[in-house]
Amino acid sequence: MNASTKKQDWVLIAHILRSRGNKGEVLAELFTDFPARLASLSQLYLRRAQGEPQPVALRNFWVDRNHPEHGVFHFADCASIDDAEKLRGDEVVLPMAERVELPAGKYFVSDLIGCTVFETPAAPKKLSSPACEMEDAPRAVGTVQDVFFPGESTAGTPLLQVATPGGELLVPLAEDICRSIDVAARRIDVTLPEGLADLNEAGK
Repeated sequence: MNASTKKQDWVLIAHILRSRGNKGEVLAELFTDFPARLASLSQLYLRRAQGEPQPVALRNFWVDRNHPEHGVFHFADCASIDDAEKLRGDEVVLPMAERVELPAGKYFVSDLIGCTVFETPAAPKKLSSPACEMEDAPRAVGTVQDVFFPGESTAGTPLLQVATPGGELLVPLAEDICRSIDVAARRIDVTLPEGLADLNEAGK
């Protein structure tokens, strides 16, 4: 098993920033859309410097009321500031098999990153020669590098950041554009609106 395969077996939940309080709690940046679920878990895993994750019992967890993007973990055998500081920089992870099951049409960002984006024609020709059929075949556009979300107070559609040979392309993650998403095949089929590439270029 290579390193990239091993990394995909785990999902990143949080990154420990520093100690919090004087009883061994740690403050962490959260990378999950379901932080409330963590409070119901009795065991998580800690990973240091991309090493092998180690199981650790969880005493308590809560989301920071003033900073909802942060959470506070209190792990077993972590009873002092010194104990907590030893965890600084560690990652909190879970086995991929234990992550939340999403409803149909919803996807984890980690599943979208790395997918190849293919452009399909908006309206295939009814009659075409073999040469035209080749032109109408899906064309590889690029690879998803990241997903951008609008702010909590801003309405909008998430954007796929696609790395293409011609530079970055931002593709709205909308049903009328992203026609098919197959995370198992690492493939996203899109029908790009006319002028989208020009709009991206103008926004740079």
